[in-house]
Amino acid sequence: MKKYVLLLAAAGAVVALASAANAADKIKIGFLPGVVDPFYQVMQLGVEKAAKDLGVDIVTQIPQSWGVEQETPLLNAMIARGDLNYIITAPVDKDQMVAPLQAAVDAGIKVITVDTFLGDGDYANGKVTFPISYIGSDNEAGGRISADGLAKAIGGKGTVYINSTNPNVSSVEAREVGFKKEMTEKYPGITVLGPDYNLDDQNKAQQQTAAVLQQHPDLAGVFGTNVFSAGGAGTAVANAGLTGKVQVVAYDATKQAMDLMSKGTVSLVLAQKPFDMGYLAVEFAVADNAGVTSLPRRVETGFAILNKDNASDPNFSRFIYSVPGQ
Repeated sequence: MKKYVLLLAAAGAVVALASAANAADKIKIGFLPGVVDPFYQVMQLGVEKAAKDLGVDIVTQIPQSWGVEQETPLLNAMIARGDLNYIITAPVDKDQMVAPLQAAVDAGIKVITVDTFLGDGDYANGKVTFPISYIGSDNEAGGRISADGLAKAIGGKGTVYINSTNPNVSSVEAREVGFKKEMTEKYPGITVLGPDYNLDDQNKAQQQTAAVLQQHPDLAGVFGTNVFSAGGAGTAVANAGLTGKVQVVAYDATKQAMDLMSKGTVSLVLAQKPFDMGYLAVEFAVADNAGVTSLPRRVETGFAILNKDNASDPNFSRFIYSVPGQ
């Protein structure tokens, strides 16, 4: 946390200088998240706040559903505009989005990735090095935290199930890996089922979880790896009348997840910091434009762990994903 605070302070100082030095050199940034959901909506708030604070223009395009086929045409349209200096994006596939984003770089547009990364995420020495930085969560650590929380909730033994979103997406893939590693290494009395992939469809997540509950009447817990997974899994558990008997851990602090927690269906919610991701990404673009060459290639924004004991504490509740009008 101390390292992150120091980074924010340094970034703030850099951006203050950059803003003063480049008042007449206004840049335009494209923002292309993965899909419409509360996580990315809060990230958009961070992007827009930073843009207002720092005097840059933002062009936003948001895919209505998750997938390379949905994200790539919007990216191509951004490139074709010819007036963007930077693109801040969450790649929906760590491999298939490399070439489309390389095309942006070839067109003179610099890339910053948020939430998800390209390749192995090592932009300094890995197989993909053209993005300026990855700004997001340490998702393998998040998976481990989720495993510990679920193991504690079920008493360290039983069968648990992973409901996830899409294969080959860096963020959820790392959550699955971290979750399984932690369960294998620390909890020999727990068996892990899944993952099943719902393709960012909450109704499908609900159906998948309901099927697992029928097939495994002894199921003790569920890990939902993102907004749609956790929402669908929690709803399935509640509809089956198993609230309190089957524990759910939710990745992402949506209002739905918090409501399910208040009813006893969800025992732990792992809140990411999407506002920070968006704000920092704009700061990095402005600093890069000012000539800063020491920006870190990877920034991990941390988590807040929410449970029934701290959910009403303002120090924790401020991390719940809140979007005006919703």
